[in-house]
Amino acid sequence: MAQVTVTIDGKTYRMACDEGQEQHLVDLAERFDRYVSHLKDSFGEIGDQRLTVMSGIMVMDELTELQKRVQGMEAEIMTLRKTRDEALMKADKNDAALIGALSGLAQRMESLALRLAEKKD
Repeated sequence: MAQVTVTIDGKTYRMACDEGQEQHLVDLAERFDRYVSHLKDSFGEIGDQRLTVMSGIMVMDELTELQKRVQGMEAEIMTLRKTRDEALMKADKNDAALIGALSGLAQRMESLALRLAEKKD
C-alpha cells in the first residue's frame, strides 16, 4: 500500500491508498479541504468536528444530487434505446414490405417479358 500525506484545514493526515491512487487521494483531500475552508469562512471557528461533519453533509448532498441526475439520464437512455429499437423494428418491417413489393414487381416484369417474347415469335 502506498502512503500519502494530505492537508485538511491546515492539519496533515497520513493515509494509505492503493498503488497508483496517490494523486487521486491528494485531489480528493484538496476538494474536501475547499468545503471545510468555505464553511470556516462562512461560520468562523465552530470546531473541527462540526466543520468536518458539515463538510461531509455538503459532500453527501452534492453526491445525492448527482445520483438523481444519473438516474434521470439512465431513464432517458432507456427511453432512447426503446425508441431506437422500435424504429429499427419498423424499418425492418418496411424493408420486408419493400422487398416483397419489388419481388412482386420483378415477377410481373419477367412475366410480361415472356409474354412479349412469345408474341414476337
